[in-house]
Amino acid sequence: MDIEILHRPSYSLAVAKLTPNERIRAEAGAMVSMSSSVSIETKAEGGFLKSLGRAVLGGESFFQNFFLASAEGGEITLAPELPGDIVVIEMSGNKLMVQAGSYMASETSIELTAKVSVKALMSAEGVSMLEATGTGTLLVSSYGAVFEKTLGAGEKYIVDTSHLVAFDGAMTVQPKPIGGIKSTLFSGEGFVIELTGPGRIYIQTRSPQALINWIIPQLPKPPSSSSNQ
Repeated sequence: MDIEILHRPSYSLAVAKLTPNERIRAEAGAMVSMSSSVSIETKAEGGFLKSLGRAVLGGESFFQNFFLASAEGGEITLAPELPGDIVVIEMSGNKLMVQAGSYMASETSIELTAKVSVKALMSAEGVSMLEATGTGTLLVSSYGAVFEKTLGAGEKYIVDTSHLVAFDGAMTVQPKPIGGIKSTLFSGEGFVIELTGPGRIYIQTRSPQALINWIIPQLPKPPSSSSNQ
């Protein structure tokens, strides 16, 4: 499988060249276009309970799409929901923790499991994260560009959880106050975690939660009941 990322970093598009009879799994709604030689199968991968866990706990779709190239090969293009970047990660038996909503596509050799763990609870905006394991190609998406940070052994780095896309599963995670009590409560920085290397962190330059917080006050307010009398 050969993948090229175009139009980075604001409106990234992944162009995947599939070899004959090769398959790629993608999150529902990620497909933009594809060759006529590519067929699609939609199913709950891993069975009902595993798919339910990914949907309820991992923030992903219950059903996933599998795109299969014919004997002549084919092409499929994929894009994330929000304007932002796509990162291609080559996995070789390691574990990667992926923030809910950031998974986009992968080779079928990559296993995806929703994890409710101490590490996930400390580093996720919701109650869990997706754990990706196996060997193969994984695509994750972001809101905004992606900043990749590699930590050495024992090196520490603090990240706002709403900007977190993914990190190596072997890294140590510790919740952290942003400063004193005043800074923690009123700085607007949200929840932060301290990650300890070695390992790599993928950070998005924009926060979906900040976007939501900006949009809500702009929405028209319903008329009060007194104005209708």
